[in-house]
Amino acid sequence: MTSKKDKEEEEEGEGVIQGSGKRQKCSFEEGGGDDTELSLKPGLLFNPTTPTSFVVADAFDPDFPIIYVNKVFEIFTGYRADEVLGRNCRFLQYRDPRAQRRHPLVDPVVVSEIRRCLEEGIEFQGELLNFKKDGTPLVNRLRLAPIRDDDGTITHIIGIQIFSEAKIDLNRVSYPVFKENCNQQYDQSAQYFSGGHSPLSQHQDICGILQLSDEVLAHNILSRLTPRDVASIGSVCRRIRQLTKNEHVRKMVCQNAWGREVTGALELMTKKLGWGRLARELTTLEAVCWRKFTVRGAVEPSRCNFSACAAGNRLVLFGGEGVNMQPMDDTFVLNLDAANPEWRRVSVKSSPPGRWGHTLSSLNGSWLVVFGGCGRQGLLNDVFVLDLDAKQPTWIEVSGGAPPLPRSWHSSCIIEGSKLVVSGGCTDAGVLLSDTYLLDLTTDKPMWREIPTSWSPPSRLGHSLSVYGRTKVLMFGGLAKSGHLRLRSGESYTIDLGDEEPQWKQLECNAFTGVGSQSAVVPPPRLDHVAVSMPCGRIIIFGGSIAGLHSPSQLFLLDPSEEKPSWRILNVPGQPPKFAWGHSTCVVGGTRVLVLGGHTGEEWVLNELHELCLASKQDSDQ
Repeated sequence: MTSKKDKEEEEEGEGVIQGSGKRQKCSFEEGGGDDTELSLKPGLLFNPTTPTSFVVADAFDPDFPIIYVNKVFEIFTGYRADEVLGRNCRFLQYRDPRAQRRHPLVDPVVVSEIRRCLEEGIEFQGELLNFKKDGTPLVNRLRLAPIRDDDGTITHIIGIQIFSEAKIDLNRVSYPVFKENCNQQYDQSAQYFSGGHSPLSQHQDICGILQLSDEVLAHNILSRLTPRDVASIGSVCRRIRQLTKNEHVRKMVCQNAWGREVTGALELMTKKLGWGRLARELTTLEAVCWRKFTVRGAVEPSRCNFSACAAGNRLVLFGGEGVNMQPMDDTFVLNLDAANPEWRRVSVKSSPPGRWGHTLSSLNGSWLVVFGGCGRQGLLNDVFVLDLDAKQPTWIEVSGGAPPLPRSWHSSCIIEGSKLVVSGGCTDAGVLLSDTYLLDLTTDKPMWREIPTSWSPPSRLGHSLSVYGRTKVLMFGGLAKSGHLRLRSGESYTIDLGDEEPQWKQLECNAFTGVGSQSAVVPPPRLDHVAVSMPCGRIIIFGGSIAGLHSPSQLFLLDPSEEKPSWRILNVPGQPPKFAWGHSTCVVGGTRVLVLGGHTGEEWVLNELHELCLASKQDSDQ
């Protein structure tokens, strides 16, 4: 017996993924599925260069609820995954999220055809009017395919969607809008198959996407997804599961998502864990923990306000403020590959002038670059580079173009492996700065270039710059100018230096209401903290000078690439650093965050290191 509610839903809201909800059996022999492949002709709904949305629905539930969407779906529709999971996809036919029925311009003939295909357990391909969350109309070139288990039972429906702008005036165009377009598309698609038969009539009982070869599936589809998406889509069926477990496929996925430089740095860890497990642990942070260890040797004389960075698996420390504010000019290295790591002073042919309040960065593994700081004669704006692997390491000065103003307590970072970015800081007169400069160190004659922007964040010092997505930079915190005052900042700003005309913009961040080890907190304003860029593009904020009773040992996580970035606080097991101000942090091998130094009230301790492990260290039989 059909209820009134069921009839209303059938008449008003037949969705993109909706059917009878029956457990259906396939009527064909499985043996023929792997030998027949659909040709990837232009008329088919497949284009490896076009961003493709993936949706997976549960076929055992009468309403076909969504159990997975990829990032492309979120970007094109404006809906977050948590807003759509558990719902039928018919909401895309509503122009307003509060609407109770589909928009009148959505073609009911196409909706009926979708329902018929789902009820009969066959593939659907067509075009449908959809709407973004903000009401913007979209053309959805949709392909639905049933996924069967080994017994032939339909367990899931996979939807492949290519969204494009719908160039229509919703106030003028009369119904129906897409009927003619759909008929034309089917006619064009049919001519690419022998005998003029459409793919639906020729292979109606076989999922089209699974007729592609393993090579096409791996290189043109799976490798273009994020590690999170690949892990989810692996549950669709046994064959895709086997493909997603392949180490070469997993490496391609990580390389496409994170870049060659990052995956190159992670190569050593994958020999122990495998790409699949490593990607999972870096995505979920399920293995993150603190550990404390002691190293040998000494950095003498004692100092503070030094700068440190990682060059491969080596920690490098340069300069600092010695006794009676003496600027130091020596270089120390700690080799973490050694059985018993020990601080050693590097014998260099020449050194830059001693300094503190400067920055030290790593270029391409073995090269180091130092900029600015406070020396014997005042503030500096010079640049020196050093090749650690040279037979006789020598600091070489680099100059060219109009350099930034002399400064200290600025921040710097490296983009694209070789371009030094400098921002903010303080002048001799105590004036805070808000400029941004770039120096490309790969050219024969490096030249400073100021980045002109129509607007920039308030002037500041003691802030952090973090790189994500190769050319994007996140600025966080610092002591910022606010009117006539200087206040600790908890604001975030981003800029993409890969754009033709880069522009700073403020990032609106919210607190995330999470579960498990992640809870909702917005980090308190701070300066002299550290920021760590993770391989997957997320940023960890740690420590610093914080007002009030807030703990500086808390870890905060942010993904600046999200549409609506949210802060998360990570509750990490283990022993965190007790003193989290005035320290330096280095990322080694992409998975080890080393914290050294930290003000104890008397001196900076450099023989006790704290390591934030982002991935497991034990071997795995992945």
